[in-house]
Amino acid sequence: MKPLSQLRIDFMGRRNLAFVVSAVLLIISIGAIIFQQLNLGLDFTGGTLVEVRYGAAPSLDAIRQLLEDSGFQDVSVQTFGASTEILIRLQQAFDADVGNEVVSLLRASGDSVNLVRAEFVGAQVGDQLRDQSGLGLLVALGVVMLYVAFRFQYKFALGALLALLHDVIIVVGIFALFQLDFDLTVLAAILAVIGYSLNDTIVVYDRIRESIRTSRIDDMPQIFNEAINATLSRTLATSSTTVLVLLALLLLGGDMIENFAIALLIGIVVGTFSSIYISGALLIPLRLSREDLIPTKKEVDEEEEELP
Repeated sequence: MKPLSQLRIDFMGRRNLAFVVSAVLLIISIGAIIFQQLNLGLDFTGGTLVEVRYGAAPSLDAIRQLLEDSGFQDVSVQTFGASTEILIRLQQAFDADVGNEVVSLLRASGDSVNLVRAEFVGAQVGDQLRDQSGLGLLVALGVVMLYVAFRFQYKFALGALLALLHDVIIVVGIFALFQLDFDLTVLAAILAVIGYSLNDTIVVYDRIRESIRTSRIDDMPQIFNEAINATLSRTLATSSTTVLVLLALLLLGGDMIENFAIALLIGIVVGTFSSIYISGALLIPLRLSREDLIPTKKEVDEEEEELP
Protein backbone atom coordinates (compact mmCIF):
# COMPACT_ATOMS: atom_id res chain seq x y z
CA MET A 1 0.00 0.00 0.00
CA LYS A 2 1.36 3.40 -0.98
CA PRO A 3 1.92 6.04 1.70
CA LEU A 4 -0.39 9.05 1.58
CA SER A 5 2.39 11.27 0.23
CA GLN A 6 2.58 9.08 -2.91
CA LEU A 7 -1.14 8.74 -3.57
CA ARG A 8 -2.59 10.46 -6.61
CA ILE A 9 -6.31 10.73 -5.94
CA ASP A 10 -8.48 12.43 -8.55
CA PHE A 11 -10.31 14.76 -6.17
CA MET A 12 -11.40 17.18 -8.88
CA GLY A 13 -12.79 14.32 -10.96
CA ARG A 14 -15.18 13.60 -8.08
CA ARG A 15 -16.02 17.22 -7.37
CA ASN A 16 -19.56 16.97 -8.79
CA LEU A 17 -20.32 14.09 -6.42
CA ALA A 18 -18.87 16.14 -3.55
CA PHE A 19 -21.05 19.10 -4.55
CA VAL A 20 -24.14 16.86 -4.54
CA VAL A 21 -23.30 15.50 -1.07
CA SER A 22 -22.73 19.03 0.22
CA ALA A 23 -25.95 20.29 -1.37
CA VAL A 24 -27.98 17.51 0.27
CA LEU A 25 -26.41 18.20 3.68
CA LEU A 26 -27.03 21.93 3.28
CA ILE A 27 -30.68 21.44 2.27
CA ILE A 28 -31.29 19.14 5.26
CA SER A 29 -29.48 21.54 7.60
CA ILE A 30 -31.26 24.67 6.39
CA GLY A 31 -34.60 22.85 6.52
CA ALA A 32 -33.94 21.74 10.11
CA ILE A 33 -32.93 25.28 11.13
CA ILE A 34 -36.06 26.81 9.55
CA PHE A 35 -38.70 24.24 10.50
CA GLN A 36 -37.40 22.61 13.69
CA GLN A 37 -35.29 25.55 14.86
CA LEU A 38 -32.52 25.39 17.43
CA ASN A 39 -33.06 24.05 20.91
CA LEU A 40 -31.57 27.11 22.62
CA GLY A 41 -30.10 26.74 26.08
CA LEU A 42 -30.57 29.05 29.06
CA ASP A 43 -27.72 31.24 27.84
CA PHE A 44 -30.04 32.44 25.08
CA THR A 45 -33.59 31.90 26.32
CA GLY A 46 -33.36 32.77 30.00
CA GLY A 47 -34.63 30.62 32.87
CA THR A 48 -33.65 29.11 36.20
CA LEU A 49 -30.49 27.26 37.10
CA VAL A 50 -30.29 25.10 40.24
CA GLU A 51 -27.12 23.36 41.42
CA VAL A 52 -27.38 20.59 44.02
CA ARG A 53 -24.91 18.23 45.68
CA TYR A 54 -25.74 14.55 46.28
CA GLY A 55 -24.17 12.26 48.82
CA ALA A 56 -23.76 9.59 46.15
CA ALA A 57 -23.85 9.75 42.35
CA PRO A 58 -27.54 9.75 41.25
CA SER A 59 -29.27 8.74 38.04
CA LEU A 60 -29.68 11.79 35.79
CA ASP A 61 -32.64 10.23 33.97
CA ALA A 62 -34.40 9.57 37.28
CA ILE A 63 -33.92 13.20 38.36
CA ARG A 64 -35.20 14.49 35.03
CA GLN A 65 -38.25 12.20 35.12
CA LEU A 66 -39.07 13.14 38.73
CA LEU A 67 -38.98 16.88 37.97
CA GLU A 68 -41.05 16.50 34.80
CA ASP A 69 -43.64 14.42 36.66
CA SER A 70 -43.81 17.21 39.27
CA GLY A 71 -44.80 19.79 36.66
CA PHE A 72 -41.46 21.35 35.65
CA GLN A 73 -41.11 21.99 31.93
CA ASP A 74 -38.06 21.76 29.64
CA VAL A 75 -35.84 20.18 32.29
CA SER A 76 -32.13 19.71 31.55
CA VAL A 77 -30.03 17.69 34.04
CA GLN A 78 -26.27 17.22 33.83
CA THR A 79 -23.27 16.64 36.04
CA PHE A 80 -21.17 19.66 36.97
CA GLY A 81 -17.60 18.53 37.61
CA ALA A 82 -17.93 15.59 40.03
CA SER A 83 -20.61 12.93 39.50
CA THR A 84 -22.34 14.06 42.72
CA GLU A 85 -22.59 17.70 41.58
CA ILE A 86 -25.78 18.11 39.54
CA LEU A 87 -26.79 21.13 37.47
CA ILE A 88 -30.52 21.46 36.76
CA ARG A 89 -31.74 23.91 34.11
CA LEU A 90 -35.39 24.94 34.03
CA GLN A 91 -36.73 27.10 31.21
CA GLN A 92 -39.26 28.93 33.35
CA ALA A 93 -39.60 32.13 35.37
CA PHE A 94 -37.44 32.36 38.50
CA ASP A 95 -39.00 31.92 41.92
CA ALA A 96 -37.14 32.58 45.17
CA ASP A 97 -38.28 29.20 46.52
CA VAL A 98 -37.57 27.16 43.40
CA GLY A 99 -34.24 25.90 44.76
CA ASN A 100 -35.77 24.63 48.00
CA GLU A 101 -38.70 23.18 46.08
CA VAL A 102 -36.42 21.19 43.81
CA VAL A 103 -34.31 19.95 46.74
CA SER A 104 -37.44 18.88 48.63
CA LEU A 105 -38.63 16.84 45.63
CA LEU A 106 -35.23 15.18 45.28
CA ARG A 107 -35.03 14.40 48.99
CA ALA A 108 -38.46 12.76 48.88
CA SER A 109 -36.89 9.78 47.12
CA GLY A 110 -34.63 9.22 50.13
CA ASP A 111 -31.42 10.71 48.72
CA SER A 112 -29.09 13.06 50.57
CA VAL A 113 -29.30 16.34 48.64
CA ASN A 114 -28.02 19.85 49.48
CA LEU A 115 -28.73 23.07 47.61
CA VAL A 116 -25.59 24.80 46.34
CA ARG A 117 -27.13 27.70 44.42
CA ALA A 118 -30.22 28.81 42.54
CA GLU A 119 -29.81 31.54 39.91
CA PHE A 120 -31.83 33.27 37.24
CA VAL A 121 -30.68 34.02 33.71
CA GLY A 122 -32.97 36.75 32.42
CA ALA A 123 -34.45 36.75 28.95
CA GLN A 124 -32.90 40.17 28.27
CA VAL A 125 -29.45 38.81 29.02
CA GLY A 126 -30.23 35.88 26.76
CA ASP A 127 -31.24 38.22 23.92
CA GLN A 128 -28.03 40.23 24.31
CA LEU A 129 -25.92 37.09 24.27
CA ARG A 130 -27.69 35.84 21.14
CA ASP A 131 -27.32 39.12 19.28
CA GLN A 132 -23.70 39.70 20.29
CA SER A 133 -22.66 36.12 19.57
CA GLY A 134 -24.33 36.25 16.15
CA LEU A 135 -22.58 39.54 15.41
CA GLY A 136 -19.29 38.03 16.54
CA LEU A 137 -19.77 35.14 14.12
CA LEU A 138 -20.44 37.51 11.21
CA VAL A 139 -17.43 39.65 12.10
CA ALA A 140 -15.22 36.55 12.24
CA LEU A 141 -16.37 35.48 8.76
CA GLY A 142 -15.83 39.01 7.41
CA VAL A 143 -12.30 39.24 8.80
CA VAL A 144 -11.51 35.81 7.35
CA MET A 145 -12.65 36.91 3.90
CA LEU A 146 -10.56 40.10 4.03
CA TYR A 147 -7.49 38.20 5.23
CA VAL A 148 -7.68 35.58 2.47
CA ALA A 149 -8.37 38.24 -0.18
CA PHE A 150 -5.34 40.23 1.00
CA ARG A 151 -3.01 37.24 1.26
CA PHE A 152 -4.13 35.43 -1.89
CA GLN A 153 -6.74 36.77 -4.31
CA TYR A 154 -10.44 37.60 -4.11
CA LYS A 155 -11.48 34.32 -5.77
CA PHE A 156 -9.68 32.44 -3.02
CA ALA A 157 -11.54 34.60 -0.49
CA LEU A 158 -14.92 33.70 -2.03
CA GLY A 159 -14.01 30.00 -2.02
CA ALA A 160 -12.86 30.12 1.62
CA LEU A 161 -15.95 32.05 2.73
CA LEU A 162 -18.35 29.64 1.00
CA ALA A 163 -16.51 26.67 2.50
CA LEU A 164 -16.71 28.19 5.99
CA LEU A 165 -20.42 28.96 5.60
CA HIS A 166 -20.87 25.37 4.43
CA ASP A 167 -19.21 24.07 7.62
CA VAL A 168 -21.11 26.38 9.98
CA ILE A 169 -24.53 25.71 8.44
CA ILE A 170 -24.07 21.93 8.60
CA VAL A 171 -22.92 21.98 12.25
CA VAL A 172 -25.83 24.24 13.28
CA GLY A 173 -28.24 22.20 11.14
CA ILE A 174 -27.29 18.93 12.83
CA PHE A 175 -27.91 20.54 16.24
CA ALA A 176 -31.32 21.69 15.00
CA LEU A 177 -32.12 18.33 13.40
CA PHE A 178 -31.42 16.30 16.54
CA GLN A 179 -32.59 19.05 18.93
CA LEU A 180 -29.32 19.13 20.84
CA ASP A 181 -28.90 21.98 23.34
CA PHE A 182 -27.38 25.00 21.63
CA ASP A 183 -25.60 27.19 24.19
CA LEU A 184 -22.52 29.38 24.41
CA THR A 185 -20.15 26.39 24.56
CA VAL A 186 -21.52 25.22 21.20
CA LEU A 187 -21.09 28.70 19.77
CA ALA A 188 -17.49 28.68 20.99
CA ALA A 189 -17.03 25.32 19.26
CA ILE A 190 -18.38 26.78 16.00
CA LEU A 191 -15.89 29.64 16.18
CA ALA A 192 -13.14 27.07 16.78
CA VAL A 193 -14.36 25.12 13.74
CA ILE A 194 -14.08 28.28 11.64
CA GLY A 195 -10.47 28.69 12.73
CA TYR A 196 -9.63 25.03 12.18
CA SER A 197 -11.28 24.81 8.76
CA LEU A 198 -9.68 28.07 7.67
CA ASN A 199 -6.25 26.80 8.71
CA ASP A 200 -6.68 23.70 6.54
CA THR A 201 -8.02 25.76 3.67
CA ILE A 202 -5.08 28.20 3.84
CA VAL A 203 -2.62 25.29 3.66
CA VAL A 204 -4.37 23.90 0.57
CA TYR A 205 -4.66 27.33 -1.05
CA ASP A 206 -1.00 28.09 -0.43
CA ARG A 207 0.03 24.88 -2.18
CA ILE A 208 -2.41 25.56 -5.04
CA ARG A 209 -0.97 29.05 -5.51
CA GLU A 210 2.60 27.75 -5.58
CA SER A 211 1.65 24.91 -7.94
CA ILE A 212 0.03 27.34 -10.37
CA ARG A 213 3.12 29.55 -10.35
CA THR A 214 5.59 26.69 -10.88
CA SER A 215 3.57 24.34 -13.09
CA ARG A 216 4.03 24.38 -16.85
CA ILE A 217 0.53 23.11 -17.58
CA ASP A 218 -2.74 25.06 -17.69
CA ASP A 219 -5.00 22.20 -16.61
CA MET A 220 -6.37 23.68 -13.37
CA PRO A 221 -8.11 20.50 -12.12
CA GLN A 222 -4.85 18.59 -12.45
CA ILE A 223 -2.91 21.35 -10.66
CA PHE A 224 -5.49 21.36 -7.85
CA ASN A 225 -5.26 17.56 -7.57
CA GLU A 226 -1.49 17.71 -7.21
CA ALA A 227 -1.73 20.44 -4.56
CA ILE A 228 -4.41 18.65 -2.52
CA ASN A 229 -2.57 15.32 -2.71
CA ALA A 230 0.59 17.03 -1.53
CA THR A 231 -1.16 18.32 1.60
CA LEU A 232 -3.37 15.26 2.18
CA SER A 233 -1.09 13.50 4.69
CA ARG A 234 -0.78 16.67 6.76
CA THR A 235 -4.55 17.30 6.68
CA LEU A 236 -5.50 13.76 7.70
CA ALA A 237 -2.81 13.56 10.40
CA THR A 238 -4.03 16.81 11.98
CA SER A 239 -7.68 15.81 11.76
CA SER A 240 -7.20 12.32 13.16
CA THR A 241 -5.19 13.46 16.18
CA THR A 242 -7.73 16.20 16.89
CA VAL A 243 -10.59 13.71 16.65
CA LEU A 244 -8.87 11.41 19.16
CA VAL A 245 -8.64 14.27 21.68
CA LEU A 246 -12.28 15.22 21.10
CA LEU A 247 -13.43 11.63 21.55
CA ALA A 248 -11.63 11.59 24.89
CA LEU A 249 -13.39 14.82 25.87
CA LEU A 250 -16.75 13.44 24.75
CA LEU A 251 -16.38 10.16 26.64
CA LEU A 252 -14.60 11.41 29.76
CA GLY A 253 -15.31 15.13 29.97
CA GLY A 254 -18.78 14.95 31.49
CA ASP A 255 -22.10 16.43 30.42
CA MET A 256 -20.97 20.06 30.74
CA ILE A 257 -18.76 19.86 27.63
CA GLU A 258 -20.59 17.07 25.82
CA ASN A 259 -22.27 19.31 23.24
CA PHE A 260 -19.05 21.31 22.87
CA ALA A 261 -17.19 18.11 21.95
CA ILE A 262 -20.00 16.98 19.63
CA ALA A 263 -19.98 20.31 17.77
CA LEU A 264 -16.22 20.19 17.35
CA LEU A 265 -16.29 16.57 16.16
CA ILE A 266 -18.89 17.36 13.53
CA GLY A 267 -17.01 20.52 12.56
CA ILE A 268 -13.66 18.74 12.21
CA VAL A 269 -15.13 16.02 9.98
CA VAL A 270 -17.08 18.47 7.83
CA GLY A 271 -14.19 20.97 7.80
CA THR A 272 -11.73 18.31 6.62
CA PHE A 273 -14.15 17.32 3.85
CA SER A 274 -14.63 20.94 2.76
CA SER A 275 -10.88 21.67 2.86
CA ILE A 276 -10.17 18.73 0.56
CA TYR A 277 -13.15 18.96 -1.77
CA ILE A 278 -15.16 22.18 -1.45
CA SER A 279 -12.67 25.02 -1.02
CA GLY A 280 -10.42 23.84 -3.83
CA ALA A 281 -13.18 22.64 -6.16
CA LEU A 282 -15.02 25.98 -5.88
CA LEU A 283 -12.06 27.68 -7.57
CA ILE A 284 -12.99 25.94 -10.84
CA PRO A 285 -16.50 27.48 -11.22
CA LEU A 286 -14.96 30.75 -9.99
CA ARG A 287 -12.63 30.45 -13.03
CA LEU A 288 -9.33 30.88 -11.25
CA SER A 289 -6.57 31.11 -13.85
CA ARG A 290 -2.81 31.55 -13.99
CA GLU A 291 -3.32 35.21 -14.96
CA ASP A 292 -5.05 35.84 -11.60
CA LEU A 293 -1.77 35.11 -9.82
CA ILE A 294 0.89 35.82 -12.43
CA PRO A 295 0.77 39.10 -14.40
CA THR A 296 0.80 38.68 -18.16
CA LYS A 297 3.75 39.90 -20.23
CA LYS A 298 1.70 42.90 -21.44
CA GLU A 299 0.94 43.97 -17.88
CA VAL A 300 4.61 43.63 -16.92
CA ASP A 301 5.67 45.76 -19.91
CA GLU A 302 3.09 48.45 -19.02
CA GLU A 303 4.39 48.55 -15.42
CA GLU A 304 7.96 48.90 -16.67
CA GLU A 305 6.96 51.78 -18.99
CA GLU A 306 5.34 53.62 -16.08
CA LEU A 307 8.62 53.50 -14.13
CA PRO A 308 10.76 56.70 -14.50
